[in-house]
Amino acid sequence: MKKIVERIGIPTLAVTAMLVIVLITAAIQGQSLQTLFSDMLNRAGMNGLLVLAMVPAIKSGTGPNFALPIGIEGGLFALVCCMQMDLGGWKLMICSIALAIVLCTLMGYAYGKLMNCVKGAEMTIATYTGFSIVAFFNILWLVLPFSNRKMGWMLGTGLRETIQLDSFEAGGLISNLLAFQVGKITVPTGMLLLLGICCVLVSYFFKTKAGLAIYAGGVNPQFALAAGLNVDRGRILANILSTVLAGIGIIVYSQGYGYAQLYNGPMMMSFPAVAAVLIGGATAAKANCMNVVLGVFIFQGLMTAAMPVANQLFAGTDLSDIMRQIIQNGVILYALTQVKKGGDR
Repeated sequence: MKKIVERIGIPTLAVTAMLVIVLITAAIQGQSLQTLFSDMLNRAGMNGLLVLAMVPAIKSGTGPNFALPIGIEGGLFALVCCMQMDLGGWKLMICSIALAIVLCTLMGYAYGKLMNCVKGAEMTIATYTGFSIVAFFNILWLVLPFSNRKMGWMLGTGLRETIQLDSFEAGGLISNLLAFQVGKITVPTGMLLLLGICCVLVSYFFKTKAGLAIYAGGVNPQFALAAGLNVDRGRILANILSTVLAGIGIIVYSQGYGYAQLYNGPMMMSFPAVAAVLIGGATAAKANCMNVVLGVFIFQGLMTAAMPVANQLFAGTDLSDIMRQIIQNGVILYALTQVKKGGDR
């Protein structure tokens, strides 16, 4: 049993057990498990790429990417620019993803250079960098000359806090692609398929020469330098990949949610993503795509199922957000305190 616990990890076992308890409680309460499973799959698909963005950053040695809002803001900016041109449907999705890749590559390069200047304090600097970029874009959403009335306030200038994607025929577009039902459970095939493809591509990348160089620099920078590898360049490349995945991820998240959330919406989005990958068995120094898939399903499943269960158990109160914060921040704290020199638990 001790070996099983050490292999799987306490956070994974604890949160999985909690998810099972919540589902059993939901069944006793008479809630529809089919609806809960549908919501769990949908939320896992929406958040999958944001969690996957953690893998390149962790492998490079910079730790979990708490500056995820950099890529998120880049993706939102690309989405808003394409909506400004009144694109809709698949044109909006394809063009916004293409523009997000370009913008997030530039932003990821700048962020990677910053990480190379603050070695040893990456996670602290990343957190405040993410907060700062959100504040900067809050100003841009107000002052940039966006003129499409589908996005602006009825009176005055600036963009609304939430922009409805149904107005651009893009709400649920990827989610509903090849979607099917198993009984009353709806499977969002499009989002899950996209997550699977991206996981395969990321896994393949880290088996290439460039990917192995990044991983070697993250595990042992001194050895990598002695072997002639450019560790700083690898860290920059990894953070570019992480930022691009976050930019694409927020577009997928927005179409699944039905709204693009601006202003302070992206402020805390890095914390659930970090918690999910850590729940999947990753540490602050080691992660892979299996950790992403396992973690996002467990974490988002618990968050989805806990809300109706808690609301029914404690009528008149909403404990779902409190539970979310306790679980995600507790898992992050535990994982960071378990990191030993060399990256093992």
